[in-house]
Amino acid sequence: MPVIGFLNNASAGPAASLVAAFRRGLERGGYVEGRNVAIEYRWADGQYDRLPALTEELIRRKVAVIAATGGLVTAQAAKAATSTIPIVFIAGFDPVGEGLVASINRPGGNATGVSVYTTELGPKRLEHLRELLPALAKVAMLVNPDSLSTEVEKEDLGAAARSIGIQLLPVPARSEAEVERAFGDAVAAGADAVIVSADAFFTSRRQQVVALAARHSLPASYPWAQYADAGGLMSYGPTLTWAYEQIGDYAGRILKGARPDALPVQLPTTFEMVINLNSAKSLGLSVPPLLVARANRVIE
Repeated sequence: MPVIGFLNNASAGPAASLVAAFRRGLERGGYVEGRNVAIEYRWADGQYDRLPALTEELIRRKVAVIAATGGLVTAQAAKAATSTIPIVFIAGFDPVGEGLVASINRPGGNATGVSVYTTELGPKRLEHLRELLPALAKVAMLVNPDSLSTEVEKEDLGAAARSIGIQLLPVPARSEAEVERAFGDAVAAGADAVIVSADAFFTSRRQQVVALAARHSLPASYPWAQYADAGGLMSYGPTLTWAYEQIGDYAGRILKGARPDALPVQLPTTFEMVINLNSAKSLGLSVPPLLVARANRVIE
């Protein structure tokens, strides 16, 4: 029975629906966990410095494929550890510039996967907040200082904010306690709203993040629909479950003999905006009808 190594920088519980999506992708190729394929899971629980050791564990386990999920930091940990074991990844906006592949259509090497373009969507999410809050002057940005894409996100969003006269206030957090402190810092700095970066650690702590935004009466924009489903105000981004299904499908193809260098990196073709009107009501906000009309899904 072949073995797949599933590596993630966050925690198992909050990622259950994404693991289920990965399994659905595997099933497209006829692979069912426990029947004709085994999966070894390794979770860093937000401690990114554990990723190299966890990757080495999977290599010693002689896995046939490594599914490096959760973002660039996981993908690069896997890529640095092996040049022979096939890797399927979920990464950020520039897998070529990040050194994961030679090109989108011809990845080369031993890695391929999905690029979710989350970093480039920050300005769009800021635009949505501005539409909801015309008097918006200061926006806090929740970032993980351990994330390799943080500086790029800050630069892109900072430039977009300056162009419309909004001050960006980065608030860093890499642990549960620091997330709570970051929201307090945002309020103390006079933030009118908050944008949460697409880092997997925050996604795994989405219940805490959403609760803190509500407690501090901060309108918030999120990268994934999972936040809006958990009670967050609004989200905009590609569908995470699609990305996990896709790398599950790729893992199955590789088990059947496909070469990763022949599988092009997949890019999202649709982006979903979700608005939670219940959250808006609790914040005392009236969502403009045009914004509601553009939403792919509205939670009432």
